Amino acid sequence: MGVGKSTVGRLLAERLGVGYRDTDEDIVAAQGRTIAEIFVDEGEEAFRAIEKAAVRAALTEHQGVVALGGGAVMDADTRALLAGHQVVYLSMDVEEAVKRTGLNVARPLLAVNPRKQWRELMEARRHLYEEVATAVVATDGRTPEEVTQAALDAVELKQV
Repeated sequence: MGVGKSTVGRLLAERLGVGYRDTDEDIVAAQGRTIAEIFVDEGEEAFRAIEKAAVRAALTEHQGVVALGGGAVMDADTRALLAGHQVVYLSMDVEEAVKRTGLNVARPLLAVNPRKQWRELMEARRHLYEEVATAVVATDGRTPEEVTQAALDAVELKQV
């Protein structure tokens, strides 16, 4: 959350001369409501099923850069779908997250005690991000352009 996946994803797509697709945007467009509304109306489990379908569709239909929501890797089937793809995990620490997002309550999984919840989410997810990643790029203190260049450098060195 707030790591810059949309900004860096768009910059990567532009630099590579390919299209860009964001599964969170796909979900919002298909559902006609925000992700926060889906969480409130139907719960996390229902959202994750919608997200899984969106990731599958994006990876099947799109040949360019695909940005995934932060919880997409929680699903084992989604992690399996990512095998064979160049996957860049954009990482940051909690202090950077505070600077970028303020860890505000618009994030459904951070509604109460956001710093603590962010840390818990990262503890639960970090190993999964690292499992699917072909490259890890730290974003702390870097501009989107610097992160984009680091991601390009990393994926060029790690051909799938």
